[in-house]
Amino acid sequence: MARGGRAPARLDANSKKIFSRLMRYLFVDHKGKFIFACVLIVVSAFASVGGSMFLGIFVDQFISPLIGQTDPDWSGFIGALCAMGGIYLAGVVCNYTYFRIMVVVAQGTMKRLRNEMFSHMQTLPLKFFDTHTHGTLMSRYTNDTDVLRQMLSQTIPQLINSTVTIVGTFCMMVFYSATLTLVAMIFVVGMFLFTQKLAKRSGGYFLQQQRALASVNGYIEEMMSGQRVVKVFNHEEKAKAAFRTLNEDLRVNATKANVLTNVIGPISNNIGYIQYIIVAFVAAFLVMEGGWYALSIYGFTQGLSGALTLGAIVSFLNFVRSFNMPIQQITQQFNAIVQAFAGAERIFEMLDAVPEDEGGDVTLVRVTKTGENWYEEREDGELWAWKVPDGSPAGHHFVLLKGDIRFYGVTFGYEEGKTVLHDISLYAKPGQKIAFVGSTGAGKTTITNLINRFYDIQSCTITYDGINIRDVRKSDLRHSLGTVLQDTHLFTGTVMENIRYVRMSATDEECIEAARLAGADSFIRHLPDGYNTMLTSDGANLSQGQRQLLSIARAMVSDCPVIILDEATSSIDTRTEALIEKGMDKLMEGRTVFVIAHRLSTVRNSHAIMVLEHGRIIERGNHDQLMAQKGRYYQLYTGKFELE
Repeated sequence: MARGGRAPARLDANSKKIFSRLMRYLFVDHKGKFIFACVLIVVSAFASVGGSMFLGIFVDQFISPLIGQTDPDWSGFIGALCAMGGIYLAGVVCNYTYFRIMVVVAQGTMKRLRNEMFSHMQTLPLKFFDTHTHGTLMSRYTNDTDVLRQMLSQTIPQLINSTVTIVGTFCMMVFYSATLTLVAMIFVVGMFLFTQKLAKRSGGYFLQQQRALASVNGYIEEMMSGQRVVKVFNHEEKAKAAFRTLNEDLRVNATKANVLTNVIGPISNNIGYIQYIIVAFVAAFLVMEGGWYALSIYGFTQGLSGALTLGAIVSFLNFVRSFNMPIQQITQQFNAIVQAFAGAERIFEMLDAVPEDEGGDVTLVRVTKTGENWYEEREDGELWAWKVPDGSPAGHHFVLLKGDIRFYGVTFGYEEGKTVLHDISLYAKPGQKIAFVGSTGAGKTTITNLINRFYDIQSCTITYDGINIRDVRKSDLRHSLGTVLQDTHLFTGTVMENIRYVRMSATDEECIEAARLAGADSFIRHLPDGYNTMLTSDGANLSQGQRQLLSIARAMVSDCPVIILDEATSSIDTRTEALIEKGMDKLMEGRTVFVIAHRLSTVRNSHAIMVLEHGRIIERGNHDQLMAQKGRYYQLYTGKFELE
């Protein structure tokens, strides 16, 4: 984490690029609205400047001449007062309108940004989520987008308004008195240098504040989802202590950032008051002393031989306040600017993350066979087949999808220099059930991760129906695999919708049959609304075993030639497991099934059992063969050796 002055330098270097990128998002759908809002902002700023100028004219033409008269002529006074009120009213209307437009623009831009973030997130590899906590990612969708919204809807309009006001006001100040302008600018320069120094120091702390806030959000989310575990192990006090540490880190960084920026406003205001008093004093001195330094362009326009008039002084003092106010507003908005740039940097970091490479040109298609020829169909094909590009006149040939998977001397590690699998060779033909047993960390789940291509091997070969899986497009590969994970995840929706999740075209009858085969139909029908019962919070209204049964039913609906069961029955009682096995036997007909299990009773009927230890297959064979060998599997099965 950046400290001291380093982070601000990095933010300064990226700020222009970040701002430019943000504006590109804004211009995609709202360019016209934004330009119109800018026009209104300029009109509003000029109305403010024009009102201050009109005030001086009003004093010189209507107030000063009428002072001391016994019978003053008020004929033009009301009209002039209405004209000045009209100018200010126009500014108010423009101000109200452009703020409403910018709210619409900001919300639309954030909608597009969130959509793009979510779409891009779906393309990221599993490794990205392994290296980023859920809370950190959620913070980018919530906190970071919110500070960006505030910048677009409030800060940017304010900055434009303030800039136009500063330029217009400065020109009018020179118009009224160059001498007084010079006096006023001495204070402005001092104020600018002071605020710039504080701004640079606070920049790094805002970046640290955003990161600390993400850590706090992540920890809260983690504790909310893990409350059962926290209470089971009496971890409440330790959890509170850990949260207090994270919360204190957030407080420290937020305090450092906001203390520096929050003192800018009060100090700027006090400098402005001193400036106002000194300018008024100098103006009075110039009026009394006269001389060339008291000349005013305004005075010449009023036919007063260039003399500095009472109206000029009134307008000039009003301009001084008008000039200081936008400067103070800019400095006060610095907090929002730095926070927004810090949030944008984190959002763009996610958007710039390299998406998962589909990696391959072999696709999965529906086909129909007519005579000796295969024909690709859009939706109504009888069978699935791999469409393999080749040098034939047709440009491709079809390989019927069967589910034949083979490993040839596969060695793999998640990190360079840390090998997890060593020289793994195996084959699984359609209709075979292959089981993997071994201690935690032996490499069982890694094998299924490689089949899914969650991670790619750099050398060696894994084939699927004789095709190197690195040549198969990942989305099509996973479409052919039905997977049940130990860590079940159910989505907000009905039970029926969760079962149908993997194949949206599945009928209600197919989903119910899958639930029956999985042993889930009985408990589903006892739910308040049966298959229409709404599930929320990852199926919190179901037991862990019930959630696992729904996951198995979901895999059955997928109707895939290859089924992967990763501890799929670990949370199911033995009676229910026996019922499921009957359905599973029917499901496995003609399919390739990979099973990872700690409960060895679930792998007895496997065609081949692979015993893994430290990433190596140390034994292989069916149940009877391995029991006869009286090796590690025998020890595990008889209880002479326990799985870790």
